[in-house]
Parts: sequence; C-alpha cells; structure tokens
Amino acid sequence: MDSISVVLDYVNSIDIDYVSWVLWVLYPILITFLLPSFIILFLYLSSLMLFIYKQRMKLKAAYDHDFWDGARKTLGALWWAQARTWHGYEVEGLHHIPESGPALIIYYHGVLPVDIYYVLTTVLLEKGRLIHLVGDKFLFHIPGWQTLMEVFNVTPGTVTSCVDQLKNGHLLCISPGGVREGLFSDENYGIMWNKRCGFAKVALQANVPIIPMFTVNIREAFRTPNWARAWFRGLYEKTRLPLAPVYGLFPVKLKTIFGEPILANPNFTAEELAEAVKSALESLIATHQKCPGNILRALLERIPFFR
Repeated sequence: MDSISVVLDYVNSIDIDYVSWVLWVLYPILITFLLPSFIILFLYLSSLMLFIYKQRMKLKAAYDHDFWDGARKTLGALWWAQARTWHGYEVEGLHHIPESGPALIIYYHGVLPVDIYYVLTTVLLEKGRLIHLVGDKFLFHIPGWQTLMEVFNVTPGTVTSCVDQLKNGHLLCISPGGVREGLFSDENYGIMWNKRCGFAKVALQANVPIIPMFTVNIREAFRTPNWARAWFRGLYEKTRLPLAPVYGLFPVKLKTIFGEPILANPNFTAEELAEAVKSALESLIATHQKCPGNILRALLERIPFFR
C-alpha cells in the first residue's frame, strides 16, 4: 500500500461528527482565551509605536547629524519601548556612567543578555553615548548579523584592541563570564569567571575606572533547563558552541544596577583588581537579587506591592 492510500484511508476513518462536536465544545474556550490575547498584543504594539513617535524629534536630529547615528537611535527607541512595556525596565545608578571620557563596564551575563541591549539603548538615548561591546566569537559567524555588529561596534576584543578603544575615549562593556556564565550558571547567580583577568589588564593599561553592572531577575527572563546544564557543559568546553536549549521571554521585572566605579589602582596586579571587581559584582547581586531566583516572584515584582 502506497503512502497516498494510507493517508486516504486515515482521512476516511475520521469521524466528522465527533470532530465537529469536539470543536463545538472547545469553540467557547478558544474564543475566551485567544481574543483577549490578540487585544493585549495589539495594545502592546500600539504602546511601542507611540513611544517611538514620541522620540521623533530626537530621531530627526540624529538622522540630520549622521545616518548611522539615526539608525542606532531608531532601533534604540524600539528596544527601549519593548523594555519598558514588557519588563517594566528601570536603571539605577546611571549617573556612574560618565558624560564623556572612557570607562569599562563589567557585567553578569544572563542566559540571553537582553539587558545589554537595554543598557546600550539607555545610554545612547539618555547620554548620547555609544557603548562599545566585546562579543563572543560565534556571534560573528551568524548569517545576516555582520552589519549589526559593525554599526553597534561589537568586536571579539583582544587586550590591545580594548585598550585602544578606551584610550580613544569610548565606553567599553565586557562580561568576563561570557556564554559559559550565561548558559551554565543557575538561579543562585554564581559568577563563573574561571580566573579570567584580561579585563583587569585592559583597565590597568588604559588607566580607566571599572563600573560593575548587574540586572535583577535577568535569569528569570530566560533560562536553560537544569538537565541541559549537565549535558551540554562538556560539549561547550570542547567546542565553545552555545548549544544548550533556552526557554523564556517571560515578562519579569528587570532593573539594571550600576555600582560605584572602581579605580584601576596601578599598585594592584591584574588578579587583585579582577578579584576586587568580582567582589563588587557579588555584592550587587547579594544586595539586589533574591536567591534562588524564582520566575513567579519576578513576575509579581512588576506590581509595586510585591517588590
């Protein structure tokens, strides 16, 4: 019997009356839950559009000044609207980011670091400054992302190139834990730097302050399953490919905290400076994050009563 005959026999075996009855029973349920979802989605998109419209004068000025600056701020307005609407996003300690001159921002890496997009957007729109980013090498092999990497100054980052960017007066953002920390840390927000101190060498050579940064509930927005951390950790260590499954996009409360700048004391070794920065970041986590992280609690924190 060929495959077409099998399909036809299956179709003929379907009880049309039974299927109609099931649909009749489920129809009110589908209408009850799907239509409100469409209305909520429509309101969400309306909010995004109106926020971008509010930024029209800033965007016009940006395009008049420089085309790519206008493009960055247009995308920034979209990301900021998404952050505020979906996550009730807030920033604390933005005054620690200098109005001009270099600084090195060191942050805890979430499963998907959407907070970095939000931070880049915030600093771009509020201070008119573009943060340069150090990204994992695999990002530069994703088809279609090359222009995005170039326009937002994302580079693989060597010690020499990072020092040069800082000496040219730019803001630079690095996560020493990188993808390893993002995929294989857990709800207790443990820092996974594996004695990395390249960023400290950069800060010492460029003689710039280091600003620790942490986003509350970043691991509740996206997660990796517990079983995946054990299964895929060994594969990652051998191949450096971020293959662990990810789930989420939960509308949890996100709040980015910038800590006090840490001066790159020339009397410190790179290892000592790295340890001081790690301690400052752990202090931010201990102060602002309820551990272990909980998705339901992070959702409820969208409501001021539960914060």
